[in-house]
Amino acid sequence: MSRLWVAAGCVLCWSATSWAGERWSGTVDPARAAALERLVLQDCGSCHGMTLKGGLGPDIRAATLKGSSPKAIKEIILDGVPGTPMPPWRSLLSEGDAEWIAHYLLQEGGR
Repeated sequence: MSRLWVAAGCVLCWSATSWAGERWSGTVDPARAAALERLVLQDCGSCHGMTLKGGLGPDIRAATLKGSSPKAIKEIILDGVPGTPMPPWRSLLSEGDAEWIAHYLLQEGGR
């Protein structure tokens, strides 16, 4: 089961501040970025659909997440969503990894 189950719906509810247009200034090694992209497409895709349009979990494409805060998405990735199948990834991902994924979903990865 994917670790990013209900991120889209919760992010839209949790995100009072819109940071979606903000560019991420952090750096991730190109090899790590490729690994994180695979993680999103395969692990997240196992619940959110292989094209991230939704499946067991909601749609997490950029158009759906528009207006959401990267910080809120990062927190959902790291801490999960209590009471839902979305578990925390904090033991597997760094804060920088989760921030990269949040920006990836909001920009590049959001097909």
